[in-house]
Amino acid sequence: MPAALAALALTMAFGIFGAMPVAAQTASLMQYEGADRTEKLIAGAAKEDNTLTLYTAFRPEDLPAILAPFEKKYGIKVKPWRSGSDNVTQRVLSEASGKRFEVDAIMMPAQDMEAVRREQLLQPVKSPFQKDLAKGAVPAHREYASVLLNVVVQAYNPTVLKKEDLPKSFEELADPKWKGKLGIEAKAEEWYTTVVNSRGEQKGIKMFHDIVQANGVSVRLGMSLLHNLVLAREVPLALTMYIDLAEKSKRAGKPIDWFSLDPAVAQGFNIGLARQSPHPNAALLFYDYMLSPETQQLLASKFYYPASAKVASPYPELAKSMKFVDPVYTVDNYDKWSKSYRDVVTNQAGGQAK
Repeated sequence: MPAALAALALTMAFGIFGAMPVAAQTASLMQYEGADRTEKLIAGAAKEDNTLTLYTAFRPEDLPAILAPFEKKYGIKVKPWRSGSDNVTQRVLSEASGKRFEVDAIMMPAQDMEAVRREQLLQPVKSPFQKDLAKGAVPAHREYASVLLNVVVQAYNPTVLKKEDLPKSFEELADPKWKGKLGIEAKAEEWYTTVVNSRGEQKGIKMFHDIVQANGVSVRLGMSLLHNLVLAREVPLALTMYIDLAEKSKRAGKPIDWFSLDPAVAQGFNIGLARQSPHPNAALLFYDYMLSPETQQLLASKFYYPASAKVASPYPELAKSMKFVDPVYTVDNYDKWSKSYRDVVTNQAGGQAK
């Protein structure tokens, strides 16, 4: 959650919404668990013109393939608006502050969804598929749920580095042999926080300080850019890389591979339904669809880490070493850890991200 959104959040805290008749009408629908649930939702969606507006930070190259089966199955036209999670969050908050309620469903990282939830913009939902999800994927409030896990690992170019020469721990990255070879994402605060806390705060911060002071690190804005720079040999070793990005390119024969230093950091990529959804029936159908075994298997086939415990992950070797980003802790402590990341990593590495 970017600090620039704080003013919007403050404005909304002063009760700009007033009464929420749409929310009152849809609350019971979101809790319905009858055997005819799907049939009722299909009939209700038809009365809503069979349309759905989705705001999402989902990977653009895979989004059409995820939406197409839903549209075909239910005859519902999805209108997606895709951008980075900061932009999605800002649009949701801005529209709500202006009392424009256009979005039905939102999909983005957990900490951004938590920021939106705190502005009372999401609807508690019950779904028969929630029980299939991994532990922690559905918080007690049920206002969002994980669709998949964004797992951050390390990636390298095997034409530059040999597998047998890779570090066995983060601490080994302070060795002078890594000077000028390391890259990192400019907005990896959640990853940084999780790795630091896995060592203990003081020890973890010192570890990153030692790495940056000894060897420097190339700070790059965007995981996709960092991925491309690994392919181009400009960044031989990326400290932060979404596992699916590296795996897809590796399988396509490109010069990249990945490995995982302990811990691999997993961040929920979540779905939530707007409290003032104009198309609540279609929204709930889409929610069920994203959590269903069929869609979870589709995500796994595209090398994402599925949230469902009933669908095999493409990366079973990571299950025991993963540590999860806590979205509540992240939002509560955003200022502290974003400052620490800047002070210890990005500013010391040379300032502005390229």
